[in-house]
Amino acid sequence: MDQQLLPSLPKSRTEPDGSAVIRVLSYNIRSLRDDEEALARVIRACAPDLVFVQEAPRFFRWRKHAARLAAKTDLVVLGGGATAAGPLLLCSLRAFVERTEDVLLPRTPGLHRRGFATAVVRFGAARVGVISAHLSLDAAERRAQAGLLLDRAAALEAPQVIAAADVNEGPGGPAFDRLSAALQDCWTVSPWGGADTFPASAPDRRIDAVFASPGVEVLACGVPAGLPGLAGADLRAATDHLPVLAALRLPAGP
Repeated sequence: MDQQLLPSLPKSRTEPDGSAVIRVLSYNIRSLRDDEEALARVIRACAPDLVFVQEAPRFFRWRKHAARLAAKTDLVVLGGGATAAGPLLLCSLRAFVERTEDVLLPRTPGLHRRGFATAVVRFGAARVGVISAHLSLDAAERRAQAGLLLDRAAALEAPQVIAAADVNEGPGGPAFDRLSAALQDCWTVSPWGGADTFPASAPDRRIDAVFASPGVEVLACGVPAGLPGLAGADLRAATDHLPVLAALRLPAGP
């Protein structure tokens, strides 16, 4: 894992015209089965405004586990968790929440049920719909779920959309390409950190990604190995995926 110091990442701020620069983090946390303190240190070092979690705890006392992680990272629970079959959204107090909705996708017999954690939030005068997703291990179901994600993004009726996912396949796969044909693949637009996200110990696949609608300006995006204050040992210990961190500028809008 490359630990060379990364160029400075834009800080969160609201501009005089009401537009907003935000940091978003996408992270598969493997149901908090690894080093939770390392995970919290990684998230805090990234200083996100929004965290798109995949594989949040889904069973016994799952709400308590989600609230504990939020408290350790100076964030609050926005939505999702077991009620979305695993995807979870966390946010900073900068976010003004308009609404949230957890969505369960159709179940395929013999396969794990999937879902989306969704919300519409505002930063300054910028309004954005957000979706956290974890797509299927089955190729045909995964491609169908990519289409459902795009349908859900449109149904949010927000001027801008950010979707972050463990896609379970990389660029060139049908589901990944379906998403990147409709939304910006943020790492491709403005690569800043590493690309590959799995496995954390020796990453060789880019299966986690942040996507944004065309009106969002992508300032930087990538795996934050080398971010000042973020230890490589914590990245390896926190979970089996590496996170994807993006700095995005949201235009002011209705």
